[in-house]
Amino acid sequence: MTDTATIASAPIIDYADAMDRFDDNDALYRRLAGRFIDDTHLADLQDALERNDMEAAYRAAHSLKGVAGNLSFTQLYLIASILSEALLGGDRATADAWMPEVKSAHLRVLDALVDLESNAVALA
Repeated sequence: MTDTATIASAPIIDYADAMDRFDDNDALYRRLAGRFIDDTHLADLQDALERNDMEAAYRAAHSLKGVAGNLSFTQLYLIASILSEALLGGDRATADAWMPEVKSAHLRVLDALVDLESNAVALA
């Protein structure tokens, strides 16, 4: 299992990894990463947990993990992975414990995307 030190030391956006995934197509990456602002998986996850629908919560967490992984949002990917595994195993307590972290990582990604858009960030 990933520990908090590993998560904290991981980049918010691993731009080098993203460029490897996107064959150095910065314009394509920026266009697709920019769409993340409208992504609803976190809201879907929160809604499912409020309704105690563990299956829907798992699907939302797993989808969030997939999007984060594909876009090289490393911290969010690692946390969503933990959350997804917990929900798959029916471990609501662990899922609840990691929700503040997933929300925080989500906000860090959104902030980094604003910086990316303005070219004001030095990416890893």
